[in-house]
Amino acid sequence: MAVTAYLYSKGKELIHEAAMNLSSDTIKVALCTSSYTPAQTTHDYFDDITNEVAGTGYTAGGATLASVTSTVSGVVYTFDAADVTWSSSTITARYAIIYDSTPGSAATNPLIGYVDFGEDKVSSSGNFVITWNASGIFTDTVAAA
Repeated sequence: MAVTAYLYSKGKELIHEAAMNLSSDTIKVALCTSSYTPAQTTHDYFDDITNEVAGTGYTAGGATLASVTSTVSGVVYTFDAADVTWSSSTITARYAIIYDSTPGSAATNPLIGYVDFGEDKVSSSGNFVITWNASGIFTDTVAAA
């Protein structure tokens, strides 16, 4: 199942203010259990994230996104990266949290967006895979004149 991210308000603000560079910063994805409740308008930094998963094959803080692209075509901005796999893992997760780890601490690492898998996604001594939407992790379309 391909997934698409929802943006956190603060992340979108920082992108627009150029306070975050999605092309050169280290962007990561962490996993949370169903006990986490996303709050798009109030969660702004990684220290707001609760109930990160713990499991075989998973490291706290998540995985670094590879092959990150940040492009503009006409009035559409697209952010994308390679699909993510935690190999030989035993994980149960409901949410994937996308954030910028470049600032260096949970209190300063801004949240970008999250994915709600719609239900718990489970791997048992196998691969836990996030397959991003073919159109990109997220797009932002500017109103055309």
